Amino acid sequence: MINPLDWLFGLFSLDIGIDLGTANTLVNVRSRGVVINEPSVVAIEQKTAKVLAIGSEAKEMVGRTPANIVAIRPLRDGVISDFDVTEKMLEYFISKVHDKVFMVIPRPRVVVGLPSGVTEVEKRAVYDATLNAGAREAFLIEEPMAAAIGAGLEVTGAKGSMIVDIGGGTTEVAVISLGGIVVARSVRVAGDEMDEDIINYARQKYNLLIGERMAEQAKIAAGSAYPLEEELLFPLRGRNLISGLPEEVEVSSVEVREALGNSVNIIVDTVKSAIDDTPPELIADLMQDGIALAGGGALLRGLAKRLTDETRMKVYVADDPMTCVAKGAEQVLENLDVLRKVLASMDRGSTLH
Repeated sequence: MINPLDWLFGLFSLDIGIDLGTANTLVNVRSRGVVINEPSVVAIEQKTAKVLAIGSEAKEMVGRTPANIVAIRPLRDGVISDFDVTEKMLEYFISKVHDKVFMVIPRPRVVVGLPSGVTEVEKRAVYDATLNAGAREAFLIEEPMAAAIGAGLEVTGAKGSMIVDIGGGTTEVAVISLGGIVVARSVRVAGDEMDEDIINYARQKYNLLIGERMAEQAKIAAGSAYPLEEELLFPLRGRNLISGLPEEVEVSSVEVREALGNSVNIIVDTVKSAIDDTPPELIADLMQDGIALAGGGALLRGLAKRLTDETRMKVYVADDPMTCVAKGAEQVLENLDVLRKVLASMDRGSTLH
């Protein structure tokens, strides 16, 4: 029998889905869509450990702070490296949603999408932080499952679906059927590694030292995984390592593609490895429906075409791929009776409620 108080809370509460990503944190509120999309960056005063800024404001400080202030990313390579800071960041984003939507009692239910490699201690830390930040109930879900739901894939039926979620720190590949992950692969090669590839390429070929921000801009503006019909040019600005003076070098998308080649090859091999371990019956489903790409890395030009050629299956980019995990997390709460088994099916006791 349904508790009348729970029914009333469910009727009026604005449930929240959170994608706690390495590069960005997204917050999706029921019936309002994504209301927050900010970098997962926290600026801290080192002596006092006081948090000075979180999100977009903190990212502006990266590489520009005085000695006593450090701008850090508490999630690196898909793993929580500092859960005290992660807790502060999570509390900040949830409280910011309260302000945005004028949230009052009843408190919301919250589903948080986490990288699949996090430990039990980290899961408990995020779970506690979510409750401390004002959640009525908290649930955790692995990001590939949330991404698949947000991309509109069938996850509860017997038909197989495949998702490739390319985030900031990790690329996670999952074949899903009957509410569970049948085959999973996770590699610490994604957006951050691609930026590092461009930094190394500029240093080795042009003796040019560039920062993470410039590398990311080059990746977005001229990066690709497949030859383009019309190649692009992008100006890299940094410091010449020989002269020590500022310098600008114009690079082509061919060069950026060459720089990204190793990371793209690893992602391709990871997808092929997952397909190789997929049962034949599910392969037949994938051949019919294709493979969905999600996450910010899915926006790399030509990646879907490259994977289509390599896997001989249709590969497509999900609608609004950057928001898939946040949307999926929120959809779990909208259909909790149906999708609860998705949470319960996670390995290592990931679901806490």
